[in-house]
This record gives sequence, C-alpha cells and structure tokens, in this order.
Amino acid sequence: MTGQSWVTTQFDALEDWSQRHSFWPFPFGTACCAIEFMSTVSSHYDLARFGSEVVRFSPRQSDLLIVAGTINDKMGPVLKKIYDQMADPKWVVSMGACACSGGFYRSYHVMQGIDEIIPVDVYVPGCPPTPEGLMYGILQLKEKVIRDREVQRKRQREEKARAGNQPAAVSA
Repeated sequence: MTGQSWVTTQFDALEDWSQRHSFWPFPFGTACCAIEFMSTVSSHYDLARFGSEVVRFSPRQSDLLIVAGTINDKMGPVLKKIYDQMADPKWVVSMGACACSGGFYRSYHVMQGIDEIIPVDVYVPGCPPTPEGLMYGILQLKEKVIRDREVQRKRQREEKARAGNQPAAVSA
C-alpha cells in the first residue's frame, strides 16, 4: 500500500458517512413553519430515511438548528444563546420566509433574517415552506458537509506538507 494507511482511510470514510447521515435537529419553531416541520418528521414524509429523525430539545445534544418562523428582536439573544450552546460541528437551516428575510413583517421588532445573529448554512424558502422543501434543504446540507470535510482534509494535508518542509528550529 502506498500513500495513506488503510485504517485511517477507512475510518475517515466511516466518519464522513456518519457525519452526514445522522443529523440531530433542534427545532426552534415560532410560527406556522413549525407545523410544517412537524409534518416533515411524521410518518408520511419519513425524515428518518435521511438520518434526521432524532429530534432533540437540548442544544447540547443536537448538531442541526432548524429555525422555523418569525424571530423578533427579543428572541434574538435566546436564539444566539442556543446556537452558542450547541457542540461543534453545528449547522443551521433557516426555514420559511420569516426566518430567511423577515417575511411580510417589515417592522422594527422583527428580525429581517436570522443571519443577522447566527450563520446560516441552508435557506428553505416559502410561506409556509413545504415538507419536501425542508427535506431538500437537509439533502443540500448533507452535500455541504461533504464539501466542507473535503476542504478541511485538503487544508490539513497542505499544513502537514508545509510543516514537513520547514527547517528544524535551532535552539540557542
């Protein structure tokens, strides 16, 4: 065998597979979009086939934050605190027009998109968004996880190569 060892390569493949097939969502539902999320995890749409059926209501046990509904300015700090309590790696899905852009609420007390306070990985549009739209968003998130992990591995290989070409430090 040349290159990487068999055990490391196989472990990386297993780790990639488990990372993208086992999202544990934390639903932050505040309006009608939360009803659509509930129907998505029901037996009719069966989100379990994508590995996202383990809904957790503790941020410390989840890695996917699904924000569904209107977020006003008073809820903003609570949402930020929940996001900060989640373990890394963590992802965010903004579900519905209100969470994505404030929806039809153009007033001072409604946040015009949750990306003002937390980073968003996938936007699911619609008012209300369909369960199929949320499932498509989760599939897009899986592809994003694969791309991000490939970029991370490439960066690690480059850093190792640079560290290997560096001359040894001279002690005085």
